[in-house]
Amino acid sequence: MNKLLHTPEGVRDIYSEEFKKRRYLEKKMLDIIKSFGYENIQTPTFEFFDIFGKEIGTISAKDLYKFFDREGNTLVLRPDFTPSVARAAAKYFTGKNYAPIRLSYSGNVFLNNSNYQGRLKETTQLGAELIGPDNLDADAEIITMACNCLSAVGLNDFKISIGHASIFKGLVEEAGFSDDEVEELIELILNKNFFGVDEFIEAREMDDKLRSLFSILKQFYSSPKEWKDFSENAKSYPKVYDVFVYFEKLYDLLEAYGVSDYISFEMGLVSQYQYYTGAIFSGYTYGSGEPIVKGGRYNNLLSNFGKDAPAIGFAVLVDQLQLAIDRQKIKIPIEKNKDILLYTKENRLKAIAKAKTYRDYGKVVQMIRIIDESDVEKYKDLYQDYYIEVVED
Repeated sequence: MNKLLHTPEGVRDIYSEEFKKRRYLEKKMLDIIKSFGYENIQTPTFEFFDIFGKEIGTISAKDLYKFFDREGNTLVLRPDFTPSVARAAAKYFTGKNYAPIRLSYSGNVFLNNSNYQGRLKETTQLGAELIGPDNLDADAEIITMACNCLSAVGLNDFKISIGHASIFKGLVEEAGFSDDEVEELIELILNKNFFGVDEFIEAREMDDKLRSLFSILKQFYSSPKEWKDFSENAKSYPKVYDVFVYFEKLYDLLEAYGVSDYISFEMGLVSQYQYYTGAIFSGYTYGSGEPIVKGGRYNNLLSNFGKDAPAIGFAVLVDQLQLAIDRQKIKIPIEKNKDILLYTKENRLKAIAKAKTYRDYGKVVQMIRIIDESDVEKYKDLYQDYYIEVVED
């Protein structure tokens, strides 16, 4: 086997129709984000290691692609856009700026996953960050944009599951769990091992009311009407109860935006990114075993870069979205906007002049030199979906 013909584990080539479909999806979603007033930003593919260090609350260092520059600085390929955008916002939007900062991005991220996980190590993300406001309006805007992006590409059967960092944090603080116990419980929840969660809680001493409230971590709701009993029990625990009140107000705004049918509430939703401080959410649809959208509020992240500003954002995982769209057989329009110009050696100058004229008018022209008339039928068969013109003498 010639290794030069193959890519390393976890990366792949994207070309032809698949590439055209991807560009279509990206354009449709970026147009939605632009319609909300967001400006594009492009951050570097690699950054200093500390941008994604443990203190920031991003992924584990073992999952980063690390290397050194000539000066000995440790650099990493970005695994996540949010810290990069936060760093850039802190650098370029300094001083007192009361206007919200709205930024959008698209590009590739890199995770050094284990080969046994079977996941891509280079993937494409597209998303937006809203920096400045710390209110329901900002949260509703970001979640609505995520819904609108998915709808714009023809996806209708999806759900955005909304959780809140304070639910889990409030419960474990009230229970007095150690850091090791918290990590163990997070691992169980991330793996959706709710039997394990039940066993974990039953093995700990705590108040019966608090113990019963832990069962909310495995609950899903379509609307605030469904959690009345839990919200009553939570009144003794302000951090948890305040989330129920917040969810009710958020749901009203999402109804006003017309996206409430896509919303569910996942009370046990946690994230591997520790920088989230408020609402967190993930988008799901059938045909993809992974989320197609991730996002949340991170009010403390920018302070690591010298700017004290709250923020919320989301990212569409384009590879997972495209996989789901293909499996759901949703048709993505691919423009056949290429003209084929067949010519012989003898009339190449005439063909060049004709191609130039067409291109000046905005057409896409591919010139193909043929040997004789017998080649014409071959190319007509090969490019039967395109307009073909034979340059005559």
